[in-house]
Amino acid sequence: MTPNPVLEAGAALVAMPVNRRRWLCGCASLAALALAGCGKSEGEAATVAARDFAPHTSCSLDGMLLADYPGPKGQILYRGTSEPAFFCDTVELLSSLIKPEQVRPVAGAWVQDMARTDWDRPAGAWIEARSAHFVLGSRRHGSMGPTAASFASADAAQAFAQQWGGKVVAYAQITPEQVDLSGGALHDSRM
Repeated sequence: MTPNPVLEAGAALVAMPVNRRRWLCGCASLAALALAGCGKSEGEAATVAARDFAPHTSCSLDGMLLADYPGPKGQILYRGTSEPAFFCDTVELLSSLIKPEQVRPVAGAWVQDMARTDWDRPAGAWIEARSAHFVLGSRRHGSMGPTAASFASADAAQAFAQQWGGKVVAYAQITPEQVDLSGGALHDSRM
């Protein structure tokens, strides 16, 4: 009969003194925990959170300085990167997130809650982009002209729309055509 190495190893483990068996099981547990983190970048191991932009932070699409322009800003942290891609306007961020050819895995995406920050000099007030409410087609402009004003609550978005015009939509309702960067989509009279 051919010896079975698995059975022999199991029999050897049972025959071991209890303290040595505990030590080996502890080592195996630690090895399993160490392997569980494999494949994740250093930035993903920590909590993913929005970052504030500095006076010299530029837009990843067009190089414009975020601090030089009014209206809501955005940022995307792609998996495997340590620095977010900043956007001087929420339309740019939304276009990047929802366009059909977007294949880069996203670790997090944020926009500013315009109910908690100044329109002309927005700072901080970051909220998760996919849970935000947006006002499309308002009379308030951002860095690129007509923008998608972002809010944490539907009530704040509705109050903004009553004052400045536009239509309140949830992230899931936004279509690529509504955030087309070639122009014209935000002036759609059907909104």
